[in-house]
Amino acid sequence: MTEGSSNKLLNGDSSCHRTSNGKTKNGFVKNHCLFQQPPKKYRRPGEKNQNVPYNTSLYKRPYVESFEETPLLVAVLTYMGYGILTVFGYLRDFLRHWNIEKCHVAKERAEQKDFVPLYQDFENFYTRNLYMRIRDNWNRPICSVPGAKMDLVQRVSPDYNWTFQHTGKVVKDVINMGSYNYLGFAENNGACAEASLQATHKYGVGVSSTRCEMGNLNIHEEMEQLVARFLGVESAMAFGMGFATNSMNIPALTGKGCLILSDELNHASLVLGARLSGSTIRVFKHNNMQSLEKLLRDAIVHGQPRTHRPWKKILIVVEGIYSMEGSIVRLPEVIALKKRYKAYLYLDEAHSIGALGPNGRGVVDYFGLDPKDVDIMMGTFTKSFGAAGGYIGGKKDLIDYLRKHSHSALYATSMSPPVVQQIITSMKIIMGEDGTKLGADRLRQLSENTIYFRQRLREMGFIIYGNNDSPVVPLMLYMPAKIGAFGREMLKRNIGTVVVGFPATPIIESRARFCISAAHTREMLDKALAAISEVGDLLQLKYSRRGHSSSSSLGWVSDESLRQD
Repeated sequence: MTEGSSNKLLNGDSSCHRTSNGKTKNGFVKNHCLFQQPPKKYRRPGEKNQNVPYNTSLYKRPYVESFEETPLLVAVLTYMGYGILTVFGYLRDFLRHWNIEKCHVAKERAEQKDFVPLYQDFENFYTRNLYMRIRDNWNRPICSVPGAKMDLVQRVSPDYNWTFQHTGKVVKDVINMGSYNYLGFAENNGACAEASLQATHKYGVGVSSTRCEMGNLNIHEEMEQLVARFLGVESAMAFGMGFATNSMNIPALTGKGCLILSDELNHASLVLGARLSGSTIRVFKHNNMQSLEKLLRDAIVHGQPRTHRPWKKILIVVEGIYSMEGSIVRLPEVIALKKRYKAYLYLDEAHSIGALGPNGRGVVDYFGLDPKDVDIMMGTFTKSFGAAGGYIGGKKDLIDYLRKHSHSALYATSMSPPVVQQIITSMKIIMGEDGTKLGADRLRQLSENTIYFRQRLREMGFIIYGNNDSPVVPLMLYMPAKIGAFGREMLKRNIGTVVVGFPATPIIESRARFCISAAHTREMLDKALAAISEVGDLLQLKYSRRGHSSSSSLGWVSDESLRQD
């Protein structure tokens, strides 16, 4: 990753085209299909602008995504809901100030009133008056393997979710629709568990040293060689924590005088790594190639601020699957732009590796692209492989450089041997090197479950986001009161879900996020769908105006409403 190596990148002759204008009424959606009709742009005040250009010649397969706009009435009621909660929050703060209501939140001591406050006022206000109302939906203790089904420890709160007490009872056989267990390897029996047990007997659990000192085991090197072969790259190296793989390695790759172009919905680990690097950061609209190309052009034309010198490096940072939107990166177009403007590409495949592609090798495999076109391939073992840690793959020169300069490589303790063995065994199963078809069966089952689950939700009238092939399925809830209600009602029906709201999402786009697994049977999915439909009727969540003419029933035609900043 030297400054002069950028001239080795080839120019691409493919360019992105602007979309044509189109209009629609509020609450409806736009249809687009890369292979059937020209894309249209829709813009409405108050919505985000996707303004997504397409270059269909770059795609070897249809690309289908759905982002139905928020109905106007729902948006108004959502803002009103947050407004009412805010008013009552200030009223309760007034009561707490006069000791009429007990205050549980941490406060500054009187003798520290002239110090810089440790607690931000708005963050505290949101936590004690909004988050605490629905806190029981998170951090539920699990007392079994978090596979397709799990057991939850029952708990109650005597003080409105400020503290919890365990009742001693266990909620059995809760269908797990929230874990990132895409291929079902989070299990305590089978080939992976047996191999990890043998590794524990041979190596123990901990290494108590870094890789560069006394913690480099032979299975660490075996795992890295296997990862490189799985990805189709020259070399790879592994790290003990997925978050640190991003946050500690990006600063080793870029620095002052470098430019990072980051998707606006990138994960916090990517954002932190970019900030720690000291590089200049510019953000482009989510999956919007026109926005990305404009930033690239400006960077080439104007150079660095004030001096106007050329940037040392330009690094484009994207994810394979965006975990809150369920969308898939437009990788063919990103690679075309990267080649055209001679930039580098950093691809985070935390959610896509193992979950996409005919061979489970991520978004590169999904689009049928050459892994050599991605300069830095990052991913995690925490999801599809049922383990822990992360990896970076690429050219041998890149990996050798990171081994000497990455803080995660130099200062972090080596990965636990049973975790390493879990990665090796599960990856060999996916690759078919175990002598069975178990890996291919799981990949096919995940794809079938994803398509079936998304299609059924659309037919029921729910608004869901993302790509048709994405196992991350966000179902829109919108209103703050429905966040907690949905999670509680689903648990009453023995379905474990993840609900997400502001500030993790835009204020009017609260949602429930389902993660589909190959371990889910059709019976489990049907039970979950029945519960979702029942709760949807109870909470009036079926906002979609598409009826049954959804993208799933029209083959490759998708529904998308483009949103404006």
